[in-house]
Amino acid sequence: MTKWTTAQIPSQEGRSAVVTGTGGLGLEDALALARAGADVVVAGRNGQKGAEALAHIRKEVPGAKVRFEELDLANLQSVRAFAARMAAQQDSLDILINNAGVMVPPQRQETRDGFELQFGTNYLGHFALTAHLLPLLRQGKNPRVISLSSVAARQGQIHFDDLQFSRKYVPMKAYGQSKIACLMFAFELQRRSAAGQWGVTSIGAHPGVSRTDLLHNAPGRGSLIGTVRSLAWFLFQPAAQGALPTLYAATAPEAKAGGYYGPDKLSETRGYPAASKIPPQALDIKVAKRLWDESERLAGVHFPD
Repeated sequence: MTKWTTAQIPSQEGRSAVVTGTGGLGLEDALALARAGADVVVAGRNGQKGAEALAHIRKEVPGAKVRFEELDLANLQSVRAFAARMAAQQDSLDILINNAGVMVPPQRQETRDGFELQFGTNYLGHFALTAHLLPLLRQGKNPRVISLSSVAARQGQIHFDDLQFSRKYVPMKAYGQSKIACLMFAFELQRRSAAGQWGVTSIGAHPGVSRTDLLHNAPGRGSLIGTVRSLAWFLFQPAAQGALPTLYAATAPEAKAGGYYGPDKLSETRGYPAASKIPPQALDIKVAKRLWDESERLAGVHFPD
């Protein structure tokens, strides 16, 4: 694969996209899609950050077709309400980028619905969002769902005996679980779409090690990992570079259904988009099916049979 950049994104005129997250990777995704002509919804829980994201995009792309919609992935009622508004505003959806997330809060926190914050936000909220938006996606033009995983998924395991880490909370283990779950969801969604002829392409992606505010927002700037992020910023590639695998998965004609893309250099921590090495545990179909069934139960949603 050549050094793919946003300059190679095909025209997205006439296509619609939802990107979760108002800063970092999500902002770069939305900016690139708007620049390519897509009608973009930036979805996030903070209205002020949403307004700032729109202002930035419109400054870079005068006339950009972009709007903000409130979405709190840590609140399943908010997810349902967002999807209902989308259904009232448009008849179809072409791209869904499940990007927003939280990383390693030092103390265990819960979503409004009582789930461990990382599992509930990074994975379960996006699982529910995809389920609610599936009718719109099935009406889309070559629709794609991109689910964001992480290099942390390499050590990730699904802890069915304690999915919510209520007995012993280990921040990075909980994060790894949420990100291997996102990747397993990407693969299982593709299998089910193909079997059910939904017409929706599902692809996984990860940004390598990128310069975003994830490590400042949850652990905090004063934490050890937050301090590393602040002082050793040069170890982290720019967010715009980290967004490339996601944008490749979302727009490149050659991106493969059921594929997984990340950076191509230094153990996939930086570089240009390329096929990523899939953690073996992400390919366990029995675990994926069990996780899917449990996720439907927890989120109160149901995908077509």
